[in-house]
Amino acid sequence: MREPFLNYWAKSLPQMESGSLLARVGANQTKSIVTIAFLSAVTALFQSAGGFLPGSGYLISPLSTAPIVLATLISFRSGLTAYTLSNLLLLLIQPSELIVFPFTTGLLGMALGIFIARSKNRIQVVLFSAIALWAGITLVLYAFRFPLLGPSVAMNFRIDTTVYVFLFSLLYSGMWTEISLRLLARLGKSQAKA
Repeated sequence: MREPFLNYWAKSLPQMESGSLLARVGANQTKSIVTIAFLSAVTALFQSAGGFLPGSGYLISPLSTAPIVLATLISFRSGLTAYTLSNLLLLLIQPSELIVFPFTTGLLGMALGIFIARSKNRIQVVLFSAIALWAGITLVLYAFRFPLLGPSVAMNFRIDTTVYVFLFSLLYSGMWTEISLRLLARLGKSQAKA
């Protein structure tokens, strides 16, 4: 039981099926710009759903991570452009999300894209993206003093809160790593058919 679990996390990631994604999107400048703009718009719409659709919108807003991951897998520059453009769109659509997106779902998307492209195994991707998400959440909580986790969480620095935030970040990053790898596999299959 223990060995398959360890092998799963330590085995090498599938070699970038996004390599063909890079070649297809990056080959044509116009196609690349349109793709980045589309991913940015989808990101902004997903992230702002929490403000427009209270309740169910909060289930949609975490999906804003996926387009940023895809954009970052195209290239770091594309990811940074999509991240920046998404922030500008949020400024126009839902300014209240500007304190959340850049430091949580957007930062996680950037980290996942970077580490999926450069890391050797799942545990590295999960660990480094969890650290990025944890740093973003703690920055919002303690530096900006924004009640990101709700009014019941104290705004003063507490070790137990930061440990819980890190454990949540680890779990959340693990989920998004699997979602991203499955999304890449599906994109690879659809491109192979085309």
